[in-house]
Amino acid sequence: MVICVILDSNFLMSPAQFNIDIFEEMEKTLNQRIEAVIPSPVYDELKQVSIGRRVKQARQAKQALKLAKKAKIVQVDIEPYESVDDLIVRLAIDWNCLVATNDSELRKKLKKKKASVMYLRQKSRLMVDGATFKQNF
Repeated sequence: MVICVILDSNFLMSPAQFNIDIFEEMEKTLNQRIEAVIPSPVYDELKQVSIGRRVKQARQAKQALKLAKKAKIVQVDIEPYESVDDLIVRLAIDWNCLVATNDSELRKKLKKKKASVMYLRQKSRLMVDGATFKQNF
């Protein structure tokens, strides 16, 4: 069985900050193979940060773009009224997928919608809140 996991930009940037292999840790935490999915607006967000003026964030985003090659980048349209976070929430509900993010505001939005969230805890291990995600994508 394969579990669908939508990756947020800050989650993809965490390996540069905390020296953790997120793909290996996700599979270990879930005890399943995963299908890592990156919505195209998240990928575009990473590209923008990678050319930004903030040197540390740009470096982390460049590393995240390299990691993104291990995931499936899915072309999705963002609605005019939506933020990237709103899009992620919508996709998590529509696709019934787990979301991997360290963004506390996004985690709150997902929790309100009863979506499952994976996040980094204590800079070294992954945790999952909720367990209502699809086993196949």
